[in-house]
Amino acid sequence: MKVAIFGLGYVGFTAMCCIASEGHSVIGFDVSGQKVDKINRGVAPFSEPGIQELLTEVKDAGRVSAFTDIGDRLADVDLAIVCVGTPSAPDGSHNMSYIAEVSRQIAQAVDPNRSSPLTVAYRSTVRPGTVTGLVEPIFRSELGDEVFDRTIELVYNPEFLREAAAIKDYFEPPKIIIGTRDGKPSANMDKLNANIKAPVFYVGYGESEITKFVDNTWHAVKVAYANEIGRVCMQLGISAAKTHEIFISDTKLNISPYYTRPGGAFGGSCLPKDVRALQYISGDCGAGTYLIDSLLRSNDAHKFRLYEMTTKGLKAGAKVLLVGLAFKANTDDLRESPNIDLARNLLKDGYDLSIFDPAVDATKLVGANLGYAYTQLPALQNLLVSKEIAETQQYDRIIVANPTIKQLNLAEGQDIVDLNALA
Repeated sequence: MKVAIFGLGYVGFTAMCCIASEGHSVIGFDVSGQKVDKINRGVAPFSEPGIQELLTEVKDAGRVSAFTDIGDRLADVDLAIVCVGTPSAPDGSHNMSYIAEVSRQIAQAVDPNRSSPLTVAYRSTVRPGTVTGLVEPIFRSELGDEVFDRTIELVYNPEFLREAAAIKDYFEPPKIIIGTRDGKPSANMDKLNANIKAPVFYVGYGESEITKFVDNTWHAVKVAYANEIGRVCMQLGISAAKTHEIFISDTKLNISPYYTRPGGAFGGSCLPKDVRALQYISGDCGAGTYLIDSLLRSNDAHKFRLYEMTTKGLKAGAKVLLVGLAFKANTDDLRESPNIDLARNLLKDGYDLSIFDPAVDATKLVGANLGYAYTQLPALQNLLVSKEIAETQQYDRIIVANPTIKQLNLAEGQDIVDLNALA
């Protein structure tokens, strides 16, 4: 097949490389000329284990190229996948302007005399009702009902990629959700997923659109619940680690150990955004989801408690090394990383802060990641230190925020606080 991808951020670029690695021809579109230029030069626009090697492989095979304008490039495309951003507004609702604009651009670029329908699959996280209430009306307005019905197949296909495991998750997803008008299979989506073994659910648009909210909010519930229990254990002098061990031993009723171990606060580009969005949706429809409404407050309380723990006994001006700034080790995605909040508070309270995170290069951040990083931590470039400095400098305290610590050989006897181990 020939596949087009709109939006070459984390989800879109990963999909581009993975799809091309299976032998498909892939063209990508993005508004960032810098990002497009990097991809065409064979340089990955962000850090993710294995992604640079995969890009090199498919680029050398001549199966990927990137552009800023569509032109007539959709003429022989079988499947278009939309991965543009849907950032949160202050009230938690999703900003749908990128979805609307890319839908309009695709509709305007479609040849009304196509011999077979173009499948347009949306992977951007959107509220239920978006395909039928926003996307389809745009296509019908641009093309007319007769041409739309003959040339376009709309699909909603949520993704389940985790940072630092994105390539593995693409090829080994927990499930595949294909949302169509009538809930029946899509031939092009079946071709795309032919080599992926996972449970497949063919459903209507609404069920497919809400799935990501349900999943991510449940993960947030598990993290927040585990951290609340962890705080109670800390206050009572009880072992949170032993309590967790007992809890997860019950695999019949307590489900699984994932996301239930007391440790760091949740963050990243998905969970906080999707929790806010589901809160907004709940308020909008009068569902009254009081547990979900409390998740972000609980997470903020946990960030504050962890900050108290990391600075206990430290004198003003103490030298502190923060190990791991990104939400996940081996990535450079800083969006809503709780470690950014920790770094800001350390600086605000006058500590002499250094940060070790070799996956983060302040000069190579792009897009929303760049904007978030420098809005929240303007001094980022001056705070980052090399492996040599991190291992040889003497610090009053070392704060371990993620598994990046495995890359350091630290001297014995260091004062280390691990945020991921509330023992």
